[in-house]
Amino acid sequence: MKSFFDFLLKKEIIGPVIIVAIGFLLNKVIKFIVNKIFIHGKNTYEQKRRKTIVDLTTNVIRFFVYAIMFILILDIYGVDTRSFIASLGIAGVVIGLALQQTAQDFISGIAIITENYYVVGDLVTINDFTGEIVELSLKSTKIKSISGEVLVIANHNITSVINLSQERAGIKVDVPTSYEEDSEKVEKVLKQVVEQAKKIPNVYGDSKYLGMEDFKDSAIAYSFVIFCKQSERFDIKRRVLKLVKEFYEKENIKIPYEQIEVHNGKSIV
Repeated sequence: MKSFFDFLLKKEIIGPVIIVAIGFLLNKVIKFIVNKIFIHGKNTYEQKRRKTIVDLTTNVIRFFVYAIMFILILDIYGVDTRSFIASLGIAGVVIGLALQQTAQDFISGIAIITENYYVVGDLVTINDFTGEIVELSLKSTKIKSISGEVLVIANHNITSVINLSQERAGIKVDVPTSYEEDSEKVEKVLKQVVEQAKKIPNVYGDSKYLGMEDFKDSAIAYSFVIFCKQSERFDIKRRVLKLVKEFYEKENIKIPYEQIEVHNGKSIV
């Protein structure tokens, strides 16, 4: 029995067990501390941003802890870790040259987080693809559209982002209206539409009618803007468009179809 315990207490046996146990415990403690520092936020958006930072921070720390554990275990078994670390440095230079694009992804990933481009859960448009951020790492971003398609894009390829999940959104609505309609009547009706829209939940009181926007081929475009909660913008836009149609029908205001005037000499057909 004594020889059995002597065997278990040999540094080659007990050492790696202790190192692994300490490494596991250290990861847990670090994750707990990082959560305590970053996880709280004033609103849902800030909480999502902090959670993303926590996930990335703990993943990076976990990598370094595992690397240190591996080196310590090698040292127990008599491996010359100094030459090993030096070899890792040389290999790191070679790998770094070979993986410059990956390094660019990592740098871009850090910039995305620190510059607050977006976080997991945000609705964004990247390269004409709109969807929810479902996964964000230092190397790539994964976006899922409302219809289920998933786009995985390397972080260094993300040059511009439209974040649709900020707290406040402005919805500009252009309403095509027949040239024959009285402009004062149209403006009065659209102002009523805006006032009615303000009663919709999550629509802000500074929404307003803007005026004539453009003279189009078959219609005059009248515009107004609705300010609302970002996450509700699509539903609110649908409800506002329905209001416009209901008010126009009630007041017999025409939204024209596309028209073409055909000239035959001096007469118009």
